[in-house]
Amino acid sequence: MTPPFQLRKIGHVVLNVSDLEKCARFYQDVLGLEVSDVYKDDLRPGGVVFMRVNADHHGIALFGGAPKLDKSALNHFALEVATPDEVFRARAWLKKHGVPLDFEGRRRAGCQLAIEFRDPEGNNVEIYWSIDQIGSDGRVRPASEWKPAKTLEEAVANPVVHQRVPPITAR
Repeated sequence: MTPPFQLRKIGHVVLNVSDLEKCARFYQDVLGLEVSDVYKDDLRPGGVVFMRVNADHHGIALFGGAPKLDKSALNHFALEVATPDEVFRARAWLKKHGVPLDFEGRRRAGCQLAIEFRDPEGNNVEIYWSIDQIGSDGRVRPASEWKPAKTLEEAVANPVVHQRVPPITAR
């Protein structure tokens, strides 16, 4: 059976790291990524550094505060779809297949409309539409415009500035 939505690309990867500053410097200085946003401990214990390789708000995010491990610690990876309708169809498809959602709606930095769930091994997966784009001026959306939402319906009804949500048919 074919899903009623099409994944376009792997959008971003989030890693749990024990030394946030050291890892952020590595990705900046060695690999050339640019910082888009930073969360201090008040927004997420351990902090977060969002980094980009193109206009997408983030391609890699580093979640600080993880215990030192012998191996990598994936927090989640994200898959992009072309329309918000496809996020709604993905939600229905997952529910039809008995996959519980861990989150739906819109979080903060990046402002993408998203659902989050776990694969059979417990890996966190996100399907999203419309992550913020960073222009050549490097301007990112200020925190005052993030508009977190706890459902897809709430996110669509209350869009962020410059996020044009086409009519949703798959509800």
